This record gives sequence, C-alpha cells and structure tokens, in this order.
Amino acid sequence: MSDLQKTLAEPDEVDLGRLDAWWRAANYLTIGQIYLQGNPLLREPLTAEHIKPRLLGHWGTSPGLSLIYAHVSRLIRHTGQEAIYLTGPGHGGPALVAAGYLEGAYSDIYPAVSQDEAGMLRLFRQFSSPGGIPSHVSVTTPGSIHEGGELGYVLVHAFGSVMDNPDLLAIAVVGDGEAETAPLEGSWKGVSFINPVHDGAVLPILHLNGAKISGPTVLARKDPAEVRELLSGHGYDVIEVEGEDMPGMHFRFAAALAEAWGRIREIQTSAREGEWDGTRPNWPLIILRSPKGWTGPEEVDGIKVTGTWRSHQVPLSGVKDNPEHLALLERWLKSYRPEELFDFAGAPVAPIREQAPDGDLRMSASPHANGGLLTRDLDLPDFRDYAVDVAEPARSHAESTRKLGEMMRDIYTRNPDRFRLFSPDETNSNRLGAVFAVSDRAFMEHVTPDDVAIGRDGRVMEVLSEHNCHGWLEGYNLTGRHGMFATYEAFAMVSASQTVQHGKWLQEAKNLPWRAKVPSLNVLLTSTAWRNDHNGFSHQGPGLIQVVLTQRGDVARVYLPPDANTLLSVSDHCFRSRSYINLIVIDKQPQLQYLSMDEAIRHCARGAGIWEWAGTDDGGSDPDIVLACAGDVVTMETVAAAQILKERLPAFKARVVNVVDLMTLPRPKDHPHGMTETLFTELFTDTVDVVFSFHGYPGAIHQLVHGRPDADRFRVRGFIEQGTTTTPFDMTVRNKASRYHLVMDAINNAKRLPRGAADLKAWCESQLERHEAYVVEHLEDMPEVRDWTLGDWAQRG
Repeated sequence: MSDLQKTLAEPDEVDLGRLDAWWRAANYLTIGQIYLQGNPLLREPLTAEHIKPRLLGHWGTSPGLSLIYAHVSRLIRHTGQEAIYLTGPGHGGPALVAAGYLEGAYSDIYPAVSQDEAGMLRLFRQFSSPGGIPSHVSVTTPGSIHEGGELGYVLVHAFGSVMDNPDLLAIAVVGDGEAETAPLEGSWKGVSFINPVHDGAVLPILHLNGAKISGPTVLARKDPAEVRELLSGHGYDVIEVEGEDMPGMHFRFAAALAEAWGRIREIQTSAREGEWDGTRPNWPLIILRSPKGWTGPEEVDGIKVTGTWRSHQVPLSGVKDNPEHLALLERWLKSYRPEELFDFAGAPVAPIREQAPDGDLRMSASPHANGGLLTRDLDLPDFRDYAVDVAEPARSHAESTRKLGEMMRDIYTRNPDRFRLFSPDETNSNRLGAVFAVSDRAFMEHVTPDDVAIGRDGRVMEVLSEHNCHGWLEGYNLTGRHGMFATYEAFAMVSASQTVQHGKWLQEAKNLPWRAKVPSLNVLLTSTAWRNDHNGFSHQGPGLIQVVLTQRGDVARVYLPPDANTLLSVSDHCFRSRSYINLIVIDKQPQLQYLSMDEAIRHCARGAGIWEWAGTDDGGSDPDIVLACAGDVVTMETVAAAQILKERLPAFKARVVNVVDLMTLPRPKDHPHGMTETLFTELFTDTVDVVFSFHGYPGAIHQLVHGRPDADRFRVRGFIEQGTTTTPFDMTVRNKASRYHLVMDAINNAKRLPRGAADLKAWCESQLERHEAYVVEHLEDMPEVRDWTLGDWAQRG
C-alpha cells in the first residue's frame, strides 16, 4: 500500500473531524428540507408555525448517500481525482442538494440560496414545493447528470460517462430498491465494455439499507455470500462495509474507498504503461450496508422506524398537529449539534468548508456533470461525398443506411475520442457495418478466433439491451460527447421511457442558464414496421414516433427521410445539433431513390416540398387532390398512386407533397420548426382535401395539423396494427395504405372528378381482390414490390 493510499485508509484526527462535521451538517440540512419552513438554525424553540404544511421527501437513503459523498470528497481532496456522483436511489434529492450547498456550488449557481440563515431558509422552503425543486436528484441539482425519479439507469449513465473519458471516476450508488429493476439488473455487465487505457472508471456502490417504500428488498434479505457471488460473477472485486457505529463507520468506509481507488489506479496505470495482458480487469465494487433512516428516530409512537421501511419517506408525520412528534423532531435535529456546524450568520464553519475539494474538483461543480462546457464540435466529413447518384427519380435502388454507415466510418476516424455508435447487436443488420473498417466492437471478455471485428480497443458499442445502449449514449452525451443509438423500430419501445426521461431532462435544462447545451440524443430506427419481411408482427410497431411527439417542441425532432441523400443531409444536421432528441426513421432494405444531393439538401432545409415530377399538378391553380407522404415505404406507395392517376386519369390534377421533417406540420406557435401559414398553404392549399400516407399511427398527423386551415380535410393512412410475416406491399394492403387505397381515397375526396374515375376506383378494388387471392395461393413467392421502379408499375399493371 502506498503512503497516499495509507493516508486515505486511515483518516487522522483533523480529517475525521471534517468528515463527521460535514456528514452531520448534510443530515441536518436534509431533514430541514423535508420539515422546516422557519427557524432554520433552531435558535428559538421549534413550534408548529415552523413546520411545512405538507411534508414530502425521502429520508431513509439520505444518510448513506451523504456518508459516501463526504468520503469521496475527501478522496478527491487528497488525490486530485476528477469525479462525478450519480445517485440511483432516486429520491435522495435532499442529500445531494445539501452536498452542493455545503460545497458552495449551490450558492454560486443560485445566489438567492446564500450561505447564511436567509439562504438556508430558502433552501428549506424551495424543496418539494410548488415553484421550487423536486424531491429527487434532477437537472436542477448541481453536479447531477442523472434523473433519479425513474429507477434503474444509474449504472448505464455512469458507464456512458466514462467512455473515452480516461481521467473521470463515476461514483454510481445503486439503491437496493433500484437493484430490483430490470434495467439495473441488466446493466452490471457494463464492466465488460470498459477499456482501462482510454476509458475512465465506474465505482458502483450497492447501498443496501434493507427496505423500499413498504417492505424489504431482495438483495438486502439474501445471504451476503449470495450477493457477493452474484456480483463477483459479473466480474467485480467486491469490498464490503457494514455497521452504524460512529466513528467506526468512518474508518471502515475510508479503508474500503482507499482500497477501491487504489485498485482502480493500479488497473489504469498498468494498462496505460503497457503492462496489461488484455484480460478484463476485476474492477472494484463496494457493498455498503447501513440502516435505513440511519441516525433518525429509533421509534415513533412505540413502533420501530430506523432500519425499517417506515423511515423511507417521512419518518415523523403529523408534526404540525402532534406536540409529541414536534418535540421528537426538535430532539432529532438538535442531535446533530447545529450550533457547531454553522456560524452566527448561518454559514458552514471552517472544518466543513475545508472538507470540500477546490473549485471544479467539487463534485457539485464538476464540468463533467455540465457536459456542454466540455463539448467540442465533431470534425465531420462532407456528407455530400457519400451521395447516391440519382439521374432520374424513382428509377434506381440503394440501401440508404449503408451510405450513413460509410459517413459514420469517417466520423470515427476523424473523432477518435468523442464519437460512438450504440446498437443492440444490429450494426451490420442495419447496414452500418462500414464502421468496422476503422473500429472493432468493444469487448473486454474472452475473444475467440471465430469472432469478427471484436476486441478490447473497439469503440462500437453492441450489447443486446436497448436500456444499456440508450443509457450509455445518454451518459456519453451529458458529459459532452457525440453519438447515435441505432435499433430496430419496434424494440425502441423497450427503452421508450428512457427517451421520455431524457427529453424531460433537456426540457428543464433549457430553463437553467447555467446548464450548457449538450450533444443531441440521436436515435436511428430501422427494420421498420413496413419492411419486416421475415420477423412478423412482433417487429412491426412505430410507437416511438408517438412518444417523441409528446415531448415539448423545443426538444423533439422527428425526421422521415425517404432516401439516402435526404438521410445523409438530415444526419449531418443532427450530428451538429445540441440538446435535442433527434429521431430518424428509415428502413435498411434496398429502396427507391428520389432526389439528387442538391435537391435533397434543399428539400431537407425546407422540411417538406412539392415533388412536381411525381404529380400532375401544373401549379396554375389548386389541384384536385393533394397526395402527401412521410416515410420511405409510404412515399413509394404515394408516388405509385400518383403514377396510376397520371396514366389512367390524365385530366385529374394530383399534387404530391413529401414531408421529411415531421415537425414542420404544426403551426409555428406550436413548434419551432412549424412552417409558416404561407408555406403551408403553398403546399397543401387551404381547401383541397389531403390524402396523407404516413409511416406511423394515423392519429399523429391529425395531432400535428390541428389548428391548420380546415384540418378535417386531412385523410390519413398509416399503421393500424395490422401485420404478419409478409412483403412490404402486403403490409400496406393490410393497413389500407397501399397505392390502390390511396387512389380510391383521392377519388372519394376530390371535389372534381373527371370521366373514368368510377372505372378507376373499380379497377383498384379488383387489384386488391387479385392481391388477396394471390397471397392465399402463392404466399411463398409473392412479388417483391419494393424492387419495382415506376416503369415496372406501368408494365405490370
């Protein structure tokens, strides 16, 4: 053991005094936030008037969180280690707010919450109050990159934060209630993807205090040997600390933290100095067992509270109306001896101030937890260099996402420390495999000669877990780096709740001037609902579009590029953007190509446009019908419908409008991308009916065009939960969104019908009947309509 490690393991009298004073102060401030609206320093007897009218908050986990925080701060002060603190016990909010306040960072950011009696009172009153701050660790909490309101993601955020961040230590406290969630249970494996040369380190601390909101937790009741075996089986070197005695717990935890940090430094130094044999290290992990509600009331009304689920939230209720409870609260607060912790003005005393590290090394002030401060723009290649040559619209085919893969290959090369792709074992499947020309998949476990593009130095992240991929990218983004999460469309719903939570984080961050903008969360959905030719109904669901549409307009972006060149243009924009959720939806299979690169750039810049080449609209007056589309397969069907109308009803004027940026459809007051009233009228008119063929659920379009002129004239065809293992064309037939349905919709809704319209409608109905009969008789060799060009449609009828 080095001298430094020995110093860390054995606090001297000065350090011990600082640790204990800081911990007592943090506990005092935590309780004050839950209970007090007056008399913050107890300089007069506590009365009912000093108690909040409604008691909200979570005490049970907070003392353990504060103990860990105090000791990590001491570690930083002695070593200069850069660290951030992520709290999995979601409602440990008052403890982390108290930590930021004691370090001074809270008052730096929120000057009204000053380090004096008035500021302390404001700190207490704002907690869990209307117009104040939430009861959990959130975006308003300095030093946080992790929203604690939804449990299960602390480890994935921590692992993402240290990727390509070699000097960072992420302290990830896992609550024992949180440890029961599926995302957390699946995220221990992050240790199998961290490279000690170019990545930082995660120190998981499993905080077992025995209970959740109304009962015991599984891991707390298991035999400690079973828990140890479980975690060591994941590849961790387990260190255990248990107790409640003071100062004994300070000494034991200091020794455990010193051992863990020493092991981390040993692993990293060995790897970075070339003495590593490449085997996966056994990274340390601490199990901390302390009582739930530690240092709180042992009993209330003769019933045990500390060490039970009863201390999870507010251990003393009815304080305002119960003199006995009021007196018990006063004794509890005074047990921390606040007169020793705060001076006459109400500021923390010198030993507490000296406990904090300097400047940006304070975890509540770390720039890594405000990653926009560290963000550097990507060095992007010119996306035009990957263009598909489109000599004539709708004549040639290409796998559009393959071109994006080529672009990302070169982004990897030009940005070796700030760009990663995250995908659940689907990089090649999604046609993004060009990245493997410059980077393997990251993997720290055993590699065999049969493995392809897998290695310890890889930076393509594949693990068969949407939660891990999504969460890793969130942690990567929030600490200032760029990337993309690519997955099959239907399974994006597995992590949809994470998408929502990240959107809420970004929304709230926009209201906080001190939060710097971070790289956007870019999500690519392929293997879409309309093109799962072999997977069937289970893989057919466009629900994430609907989820993202529920986010506020200053955060949500949804793009439906119809071909490769529009995909490249959209992706370049997304990689350059900040603090958005960018959802890009396009299939990976060969598809028709419509626009040259110059046309694609103009189209994407506008977000929507008329495709004159596809329709029969002469532009001189309003058309008879508007055929609109958003999405690749439905765009093909719309173009086909327009072709049918052009050939069979040449006097019928059909305008084709393609929408690539879905958020141009709302009014400007409803979304920043909303097109002007003038442009909307230019595209859709004010009176002509619109048959809108949409990739997702039809209701989304009705939602988006609400408030537009005569919005009831929009007739939307989209996915209506009709699916099976079949061809793309059959999928459109099943969902009543085929070219024949669109033609009949055009006829049924047009205000002027030329001669022959009734015959054409009858012909369309007969085509659908022929298709149904063909499916029944020849399912195994159904024609692959996706391979047809416009010329094929004309020839095959």
